[in-house]
Amino acid sequence: MKLVYDVHDKPKFNQLIVFAIQQLLAIMAATIAVPAIVGNGMSASAALLGAGAGTIIYQLFTKFKSPVFLGSSFAFIGSMLAAFAGAASASLGYLGIILGAVFAGLVYVVIAIVVKFVGVGWINRLMPAAVIGPTVALIGLSLAGAAVKDVFSYGPQDANGSFIMTTNIWVSFICAVVTLLVVIIASTYGKKMVRLIPFIIGILAGYAVALVFTLIGIATGNTGLMVIDFAPFKALVADGVNLSTFLSVPEFTFLTAIEGVKDFEWDYVANIAVAYVPVAFVVFAEHIADHKNLSTIIEKDLLEEPGLHRTLLGDGVGSMVGAFFGGCPNTTYGESVGCVAITRNASVATITATAIISMLISFISPFVAFLDSIPGCVMGGVCITLYGFIAVSGLKMIQKVDLEQNKNLFTVSVILIAGIGGMAMAIGKVTITSIACALILGIIVNIVVSKAKEGE
Repeated sequence: MKLVYDVHDKPKFNQLIVFAIQQLLAIMAATIAVPAIVGNGMSASAALLGAGAGTIIYQLFTKFKSPVFLGSSFAFIGSMLAAFAGAASASLGYLGIILGAVFAGLVYVVIAIVVKFVGVGWINRLMPAAVIGPTVALIGLSLAGAAVKDVFSYGPQDANGSFIMTTNIWVSFICAVVTLLVVIIASTYGKKMVRLIPFIIGILAGYAVALVFTLIGIATGNTGLMVIDFAPFKALVADGVNLSTFLSVPEFTFLTAIEGVKDFEWDYVANIAVAYVPVAFVVFAEHIADHKNLSTIIEKDLLEEPGLHRTLLGDGVGSMVGAFFGGCPNTTYGESVGCVAITRNASVATITATAIISMLISFISPFVAFLDSIPGCVMGGVCITLYGFIAVSGLKMIQKVDLEQNKNLFTVSVILIAGIGGMAMAIGKVTITSIACALILGIIVNIVVSKAKEGE
C-alpha cells in the first residue's frame, strides 16, 4: 500500500488541522468511554488532555518516528475500579489510579531496559508472523461486537447507561449505514483532499441525517426519531451564558488525588500494585501486536527503528503522564492504526497535531459538547471500517505464512479459535483478556512445533 504521506512528511497547515481532527474523531469515542465506564466522577475532558499529553511524550521517546495516537486503555478498567473499591475515600481512589499507572509504567520501563541490552531478536522468534498475524486480526474482530452495538444505539440514556428511546432501530441503522457508505465512497472514489478525510465527511453526513430525524421527531413528538441527545449543549447554558459556556478547566486527577494523601496507607499501595502490574504484562503483548501491525502499514520495522525499547518507554511514561491528568493509563490505539491504514496518511506531524488539539479542546466547552452529542450509531458506522481494517491487516500478515505446514496451521488456528471463542481468564482481581490468552496459547504452540519439520 503506497502512502500518500509518509512518516516524516508534513502536510500543509490547513490540511494538517483537518487530518488531525479526523484522527481525533477516530479515537474519541474509546478515549472518553473509559472514564465514563469507571465513573466515580472521572472527567472525559481530563482524559482527552491526558491522552494528548501522553501521545506527545510517546512521540518524544520514539523520536517522532511512530505515527500512532495513545488513548485511554480499556485493559486497565478493572484495575481502576479496584483502586476505587479498595479506597477509604474517593480522593484516595484518585491517588490510587495515579500510583497504579506509575506501577504499570515502571513495568514497561524495566522491559525496555532489558530489550535495550538483549535486542528484539527473541521477540521475532517468540512471535513470528504465524503468531502476530492472527493476534492482530483478533484485535479487530474482538471489537466487531462493539461496532455493531453502536450501530443500533442512539438517543439519551438513563443513569444505568440504558437507552431511554429504543422504539425504532431502523432510524439508528439508517444513520449508521449512511455514515458507513459515505466513508467508503469518499475513500474509494474521492479525489485529493476528500480521499484523505473520509471519516470527517462520513461523520458529518451521518450527523446531518441524524439531525433531520431528530428535528422531525421533536416537531411530531415522536421520541423514536430523536437520535441526537442535545443535553451536552443544554448543560452549557443551564446557568446562563457565561465564560464557562465557552471555556472550562477539566477536573484533573492530580488535583483530587492530593486530597487523598491524608488517607494514604501502605497496604492500599500493595493492593494497587497487585491490580496493575499483571495487567501491564498483558498490555505489553498488545503493544507488540499494534507496532507489528503499524510496521507493515508504513513498511518500516518499528521494533528495530526507533526500537522496541523506545516505544515501550514512550508508552510507559506516556501512561504515567496521562493518568496524572486524566486518571487513565494510555495505550497505542487500534483505531489510530486503522485510520492510518485507510487514509494512507502516516505523517507523525498529523499525530502530533492531533495530540495538541486533543489537549486544547478539553478546555473548549462547545466542541466537547458537540463530540459528546455525536450519536453512537454514527460512530458505529465509522468503527465498522476502522475495526475491519485492523482485522484485515492481521489477515494480510497471515498471507505471508505457509499454511501448508502443519506447524503454522496449528499455531494460527489455535489463536483464532481461542480469541474468537472468548477464552478470557480471571486470576484474582486480574483479568487476562481473550486476546492475551490467545496470544499466550499461540506462543506456547509455536514453541512446541517450532522444531518440527514437515514430513517427519
